[in-house]
Amino acid sequence: MSVQATAKYMRVSPQKARLVAENIKGLAVEDALNILRFTPKKAAKMIAKVLNSAVANAEQNAGLDVDALKVSKVVINEGPTWKRFMPRAMGRVNRILKRTSHITVVVDES
Repeated sequence: MSVQATAKYMRVSPQKARLVAENIKGLAVEDALNILRFTPKKAAKMIAKVLNSAVANAEQNAGLDVDALKVSKVVINEGPTWKRFMPRAMGRVNRILKRTSHITVVVDES
């Protein structure tokens, strides 16, 4: 049985978050949390929070054994993009795209 947790509208680029997510796919939850704890990226902290939430969902709602859980899937989808403008010389303007992500972590018993 698999259980998931989702965090939406997280202020990190999906491209950068996917780099972190690739490191924990298929690992045991304890190993994945250790890797995320020592990964010096902003997305690592966000993914760790979602992973902890998925573990809590598995324990509370599905009654699964926490020690036997593994990360089966981590999906990073693109959320809405905030458009901002930066003034430049001679009355011009550059567009700044502040990207957001939807992070989904699925855990199941191995």
